Amino acid sequence: MREATSGRGFLIGLIGSGIGASRTPAMHEREGDALGVRYLYRRIDLDQLGLGADALPELLIAAERMGFDGLNVTHPCKQSVLPLLDSVSEHARALGAVNTVVLRDGRRVGHNTDCPGFVRGFRRTMGDAPRRRVVQLGAGGAGSAVAHALLELGTETLVVIDTDAGRAARLADDLGARFGAGRAHAASDVATALDGADGLVNATPVGMASHPGLPLPESLLGPALWVADIVYFPLETALLAAARARGCRTLDGSGMAVFQAVEAFELFTGLRPDPERMLATFAALGRPGG
Repeated sequence: MREATSGRGFLIGLIGSGIGASRTPAMHEREGDALGVRYLYRRIDLDQLGLGADALPELLIAAERMGFDGLNVTHPCKQSVLPLLDSVSEHARALGAVNTVVLRDGRRVGHNTDCPGFVRGFRRTMGDAPRRRVVQLGAGGAGSAVAHALLELGTETLVVIDTDAGRAARLADDLGARFGAGRAHAASDVATALDGADGLVNATPVGMASHPGLPLPESLLGPALWVADIVYFPLETALLAAARARGCRTLDGSGMAVFQAVEAFELFTGLRPDPERMLATFAALGRPGG
C-alpha cells in the first residue's frame, strides 16, 4: 500500500445521468486532502451533455487522453461499460456490472464496489436483522450488486422483482449458479412475494429526486418487515418515510454510498482511506433533499 504524499495527484471522474447532487466527488476530494494528495474529481453528467450510454466509448477515450486515473460509473452505464474494458475483477464479472474503472498503463480495469459497499453498510447498522426471506425490487446494475451482497450476508431465499421480467429471471439464474439452486428466484407479484418476508430492499431508481414516488403500494408495508433503500438523494425517500410510519425498521442509502466510495478510493490511489472520516464527511454535507 502506498504512503500518502503531496507530490502525487489524481484526476477522477463520475459518468452517469442526473449526478449533479452526488456526494461522491466531495467524499473523494476531502479524503485526498486529509491524506495529503492532490485529488480532483469531476462529474460527467450525461443529461447535461445531452448524451446517452451509447456515448461511453468516446467518453472513455477522452478520459484516457486527458490523463484521468479512473472513473466511477453509475446509472445507466454500469452494464454497458463492460464490453469496453480490457479486464474486469472476478467480483465484477460475477455481478455483470462495473461501477469503478481504473485507468492505468494503457489499460481499463473494471471493478464493482457496490456489493462490498452494501455489505459493509448493512453490517454496520442492521447486522442482527433476520434474513430468512428477502424481497428485492430492481435487477439492474445496482440491483445485481445488492442481490449478491444479500446472499453473501446470509439471506436464505431472495425474491427478485423487476419491471423487466426477463432481467429478473436472468439475475436469479446467475445467483443460483453462484450461490446454489433455490437461493434466489424471480417473481412478478409483489404482494405474494412479501408474504412471510423478513426484509425488503429497493434497488430501483424510484424514490430519487428525479424519480419520485413509491416502488410498491404503501399498504404492503408492515411492522414485521425491515426496509432498505439504496437511494441516498434524498436520504429520506418516500419508501423509508412510509415504512417508518408503519413501524418498520429501516436502512437508508448512506452506508452503501460511503463504503462503495471507500473501496473505490483505494482502487484509484493505492492509499487506505479512513471509513469513519468519510462517513463524517458524508454527514457534514447535509441531508440531501432536506
